[in-house]
Amino acid sequence: MHGKGRVREGRNLSRTITLLLSLLLAACSGFQTPLDPTGDKAAGVAWLFWFFTAVCAVVLLGVVIALVAGIVRRRTGAADTATPDASRERRMGVVVGMATATTVLTLIVLTFFSYFATRGLGATSSDALRIRLTGKQWWWQIEYEDRDPSQSFTTANELHVPVGRPVTLTLLANDVIHSFWVPNVAGKMDLIPGRTNTITFTVQKPGTYRGQCAEYCGLQHAHMALLLIAQSPADFDRWRTSEHADAPTPDDPEEAYGREVFLRSGCVACHSIRGTPAGGLLGPDLTHVGARATLAAGTLPNTRGNLQGWVADPQGIKPGAQMPRLELTATDLNAVTAYLAGLK
Repeated sequence: MHGKGRVREGRNLSRTITLLLSLLLAACSGFQTPLDPTGDKAAGVAWLFWFFTAVCAVVLLGVVIALVAGIVRRRTGAADTATPDASRERRMGVVVGMATATTVLTLIVLTFFSYFATRGLGATSSDALRIRLTGKQWWWQIEYEDRDPSQSFTTANELHVPVGRPVTLTLLANDVIHSFWVPNVAGKMDLIPGRTNTITFTVQKPGTYRGQCAEYCGLQHAHMALLLIAQSPADFDRWRTSEHADAPTPDDPEEAYGREVFLRSGCVACHSIRGTPAGGLLGPDLTHVGARATLAAGTLPNTRGNLQGWVADPQGIKPGAQMPRLELTATDLNAVTAYLAGLK
């Protein structure tokens, strides 16, 4: 019976270790992890993490070895006497001195590597794509800048960038402190009211990466996500041309009626749609909202049903959001969401 119990305990331990290792390995990949870097700055941060981890492991191993050696020496050595041993005291002094010097040197090395790994976060490049990113409660306003003002445009919550080209974000906030963090791409940088910060990075691999506000900013802080979509230069140029265009005029009768509902309801007080009289500045630009992957800054997938639920009762989905509930009839709700879904 005891033998079977030990076998069962061994199997349980093996399963536990396997599960823990699986969880650790799962955390090393994905679209929101600093351990799977796809940007130049994120690669430096990941290298710094592994370097710190290795140094700390060596330090821990040294402490454990010293502890075990002390225990063994105490058990096998002669009994302590009241007479001090001068040679032993000298040896202990040398050991303590070496340990102190090693600790100081280790801290200097860690500080040195940390400085050089993070000093380039704010560096700029002359050919960088320049974007103004403004954090708001609780969404992201994204303004693509151009030397020709007519080529600039505004979108929200999805940051499209070309692979292989430096991107410089100008970070702003007009309510509370937010923090930009896309772990796969770059380190963290705060958005502070009254102050302008910048961060520059180059994405090296196409894909979609999830970002998150990393500074507590209020009730819906956890629902303030950002998608960074890295595309080939050709795909990015096509997206930029499409995004710069005005909203399409609907041909479908329901969508056309939805456009009328949008323009005569309270939506126009907060939202803008280029190519229409809607020019509100309080909420996200909705010119091409139908092409986005999520709604309400990553809170919901962008489907027709979720769009209806969001328009009908935003406070039920994201309590505290500044979007009020509009008392629309079922017909008007269906029409306006059909129109918004068609804005691609």
